[in-house]
Amino acid sequence: MADAGDPHEEILLAPIERTGPGFYWAVALLGVLIAWGAVAYWAQFTSGLGVTGLHQPVGWGFYVTNFVFFIGISHAGTLISAILRLSKAEWRRPITRMAEVITCMVIFIGAGQILVDLGRPDRIMNVIRHGRYQSPLLWDATSISAYLTASLTYLYLPMIPDIAILRDRLGKRKLLYSVLALGWTGTEHQQRVLNRAIAVMAVLVIPIAVSVHSVVSFVFSMTLQPSWHSTIFGPYFVVGAIFSGIAGLIVTMIIFRRAYRLHYYLKPIHFRYLGQLLLIMALLWFYFTFAEYLTGYYGAEPEELKVFWAKFSGPFWPFFWTMVLCNFAIPLLCLVNLKRHTVGKVLVASLSVLLGMWLERFIIVVPTLSLPRLPFPEGIYWPTWVEWGETAGSFGLFALFYLLFTKFFPIVSIWEIREGREMALREVEERIASYLPGGAEGES
Repeated sequence: MADAGDPHEEILLAPIERTGPGFYWAVALLGVLIAWGAVAYWAQFTSGLGVTGLHQPVGWGFYVTNFVFFIGISHAGTLISAILRLSKAEWRRPITRMAEVITCMVIFIGAGQILVDLGRPDRIMNVIRHGRYQSPLLWDATSISAYLTASLTYLYLPMIPDIAILRDRLGKRKLLYSVLALGWTGTEHQQRVLNRAIAVMAVLVIPIAVSVHSVVSFVFSMTLQPSWHSTIFGPYFVVGAIFSGIAGLIVTMIIFRRAYRLHYYLKPIHFRYLGQLLLIMALLWFYFTFAEYLTGYYGAEPEELKVFWAKFSGPFWPFFWTMVLCNFAIPLLCLVNLKRHTVGKVLVASLSVLLGMWLERFIIVVPTLSLPRLPFPEGIYWPTWVEWGETAGSFGLFALFYLLFTKFFPIVSIWEIREGREMALREVEERIASYLPGGAEGES
């Protein structure tokens, strides 16, 4: 592929070549959060889960909420990127890598929540030693492992040409880039093989991504607990995952657009399109939420109604109605008109959705366990500083991993931007011409 010699590419390479004081300040801030998480984990590891707010009957709290939330965010990358690639959406080019990196980083953090929740991390080996195919937990571990493998492959393949550019242009980390570039020289044969491999992975990764969050929902819905035993949970979780994933991607894009001055690449039109997708997902989320609670209310099963009213007007009402406000009302107000102040509006809506979706996971997990169907005593869960510390450390660790990635690799795909400039305009014209009535295809 020819080198277009775009002077703006220096913007993409600048974070790798130079390190400013802002990077060190960011690492220091994230280091404080991670240190808080490490101290909290050490306290839990040495003293047991008794230092947390978890107790009978509420055995799942912040950790499982974080697990479902992070796995949902992981849909930001691979799934969205794959759909945009397969649909040949040309505006995808500056954003696909940002999205794919989110997936790979956040799956590690999400899976780590289960290790923390176990109290003793060695218990994870019981899934392998004593795993039962009847248990959704084993399906969960299998699908997440497959998703992580597919996502890492899907992230790495489109990075190869960019790694070769770094190998040829930078004087540092020569060995690392030479190994990772796999001898890439940009021949037509290599390009054809790479495009085919990316296309195959894009097709494979979509059903894997959908299956992952369906299986996460099965962990809940295959029990007879009130508000969990629901056939709608599979698609409900997938919709919520894509919803929070798009919001996470938008927030990430805005942060790095400002920090790395990527305004030339990330234009308001990208945020307008993603904002419109976010609005559609907000409407879908409201529909699924309405359907879920409507059927529970009309069923009028006493144990179900107990949890229902605990959310609507009982001790969990602040969380429930804040969730509705954040996931539906605020996005609707911000995104219905994106002609002006586009970036600011989608940022407010996305931050609101991220908070709302975390609350949605909390609302699913905790009220049901607080009001069990079995004749156990009822209980209210409140997290201790240990769980707050673990949560802060998890978010800090994710942000640090992401930041470090941008110090080694371009966060916007250089070769895909070049390819877009050289070929996309002609391809789009030919594609549109093939859609229109008439012409060779229309006559056949």
